Amino acid sequence: MKASVLKVTLLASLMLASAATLAADKGLIAIITPSHDNPFFKAEADGAQEKAKALGYATLVASHDDDVNKQNQLIETAIARKAKAIILDNAGADATVGPVQKAKDAGIPTFLIDREINKTGVAVAQIVSNNYQGAQLGAEKFAKLLNGKGTYVELLGKESDTNAGVRSQGYHDVLDDYPDMKMVAQQSANWSQTEAFSRMETILQKNPDIVGVISGNDTMALGAEAALKAAGKTNVIVVGFDGSDYTRDSIINKGNIKATVLQPGWAQAQMAVEQVDYYLKNGKAQKEEKQLMDCVLIDDSNASKLKNFNLAK
Repeated sequence: MKASVLKVTLLASLMLASAATLAADKGLIAIITPSHDNPFFKAEADGAQEKAKALGYATLVASHDDDVNKQNQLIETAIARKAKAIILDNAGADATVGPVQKAKDAGIPTFLIDREINKTGVAVAQIVSNNYQGAQLGAEKFAKLLNGKGTYVELLGKESDTNAGVRSQGYHDVLDDYPDMKMVAQQSANWSQTEAFSRMETILQKNPDIVGVISGNDTMALGAEAALKAAGKTNVIVVGFDGSDYTRDSIINKGNIKATVLQPGWAQAQMAVEQVDYYLKNGKAQKEEKQLMDCVLIDDSNASKLKNFNLAK
């Protein structure tokens, strides 16, 4: 009896080993994003890795930290490792075109997520959130929270990032229609919580009576909230963009942050991997290159359903 059990166990082990080998045979997908210190980018990487493994691919997960040179080295590594495909949240709309073209020339397709590049026909897919639509949602909520009046501050993202400009434009196409709302400061904090804290400290010294802050992402919104709390300004309203669990908690706990805009980073990354799999199996793109995913407003009505950049139904 024991011998039979041993044979079954050995057979099961061999089957698992064979399955692992078969999975490895599907090849490597390189997943490259900005810093995982930002929970949005970590969710992208985790979502893509989970889906890749489920579909039988090995993964190489790395961060370029918004450093173009580091990004280029990582793409070179993917080429050298003969990756089957690259999933990329890029470090610059212009600077990334050349490296993606180099990967294409090496026979490695790139699937962009979150951030576009300034050229079509180089990547197989550019799957991005509808940042303009999302920004308008956030701006409309911001104006409503401020009752359409008062002085406010805007924190901009990294100026080389296309999304920073698109979100700002979306905000102002709404807010500029409110004559009693006045922007008294607009500064870039480069998507950084630490920089946002510092910027807000300086802004508050010159503009102590602001009633609102609208931010290009949640990380900066959190930095602004921390500076506001340190200054004892618990009534200043903050609206972010991304849909992180941290801003969810602030909304639920009645902090300064009253709303954010969810861009579905997890779903976006998984969709990119599914399209990689389709492309590798069929030799053609599953969908058109430019793909927009709509954003969702998160406030006290639905914040409790938000987890890891996913909204439960």
